[in-house]
Amino acid sequence: MHVDMDAFFVSVELRTRPELRGKPVIVGYPAERSVVLSASYEARAFGVKSAMPMAVAMRMCPQAVIIEPRHKVYYEVSAELMAIFGSVTELVEPLSVDEAFLDVGGAIRRLGPPRSIGELIRSRVAADLGITASVGIAETKFVAKIASTRCKPDGLLLIGPDETVPYLHSLPVGALWGVGAKTTDVLARMGIKTVADLAATPVSSLKKMLGATGVHVHQLAWGIDPRPVTPVRLEKSIGAEETFSEDTADDALLHRELLRLSHRTAERLRSSGMVARTIALKLRFADFSTITRSRTVQTPVDSAQLIYGVALQLLDSVARPMAVRLVGVRAEQLEEAARTSLQLSIDRRDDNWRAAEQAVDQVARKFGGNPVLPARLLEPGSGSG
Repeated sequence: MHVDMDAFFVSVELRTRPELRGKPVIVGYPAERSVVLSASYEARAFGVKSAMPMAVAMRMCPQAVIIEPRHKVYYEVSAELMAIFGSVTELVEPLSVDEAFLDVGGAIRRLGPPRSIGELIRSRVAADLGITASVGIAETKFVAKIASTRCKPDGLLLIGPDETVPYLHSLPVGALWGVGAKTTDVLARMGIKTVADLAATPVSSLKKMLGATGVHVHQLAWGIDPRPVTPVRLEKSIGAEETFSEDTADDALLHRELLRLSHRTAERLRSSGMVARTIALKLRFADFSTITRSRTVQTPVDSAQLIYGVALQLLDSVARPMAVRLVGVRAEQLEEAARTSLQLSIDRRDDNWRAAEQAVDQVARKFGGNPVLPARLLEPGSGSG
């Protein structure tokens, strides 16, 4: 089955702001160059979509309530979500923070038929996390993904073996993985508009039109997808980036943003139980040219101050020919912290920073939000006086 949360970031925010239920809500930074991270279904009715520029979204839906993202909260909820999946089956393949494939074949004797398992997951997500999930159930990953998409929001759709091919053949050809807008246009010029049309087209003809992709989409059109669920795919990297509202060459501003991004990255590392051996810096300039620089550290890190220190060194090593449009920090070469020996630093300040940040994590878990921040990240006038 494919389990996917409905407007995940928005749903998490509405848990503490129930007065916004039923209203158009967008999660994202209200800056002209930022993008939509998540939109409620009420906002989607106005044409707002994820990854759309915020400026466009706000023009489409000026009455929308804009909520700035709280990434740490989303990853904490994601960890709880994956724990629910893990209580059902060990065969869980996360695709992102809010969706996963589950192979529940081995859970049927214990928990009942697939539909009952799907409803159990939906009820637990609603009761334990206060958000809704859509569940697609089928014999293959591809069809399960289609089913979850087609039953959104807050639904469940089971497509049985005998229903698979008839159901697929009722869909437009764009429903197939690998058939984007350009491929759809190519196929349409050949009179292929539905999955049924494509299924009836000889593979040799599809190979001429689409190359190797032709064979792949022809198999999907007949419900053939032999890929198994692959459990516990660890993230290869964790990071964060920010696009400035105006291009900047201000070192103080760049340093401040690097510190903020280092804290966001470190929080995600610790909440994921990971440490990083390599820190990377990303810069995008006013002309949209982009560079990355990275450095491997002697001891794996999960501390914001240690990540920030490396990021500053990388920034100082880069020649900046023009103002900066975007800056990003990424932790790479990840390892599970529980399986990594952290060598004590000669400089006690390193360990002091690590201990301080772990204490901040505990405060945040108890009181929510970000009750403790480095003084440099506090907004002017935000102090109690």
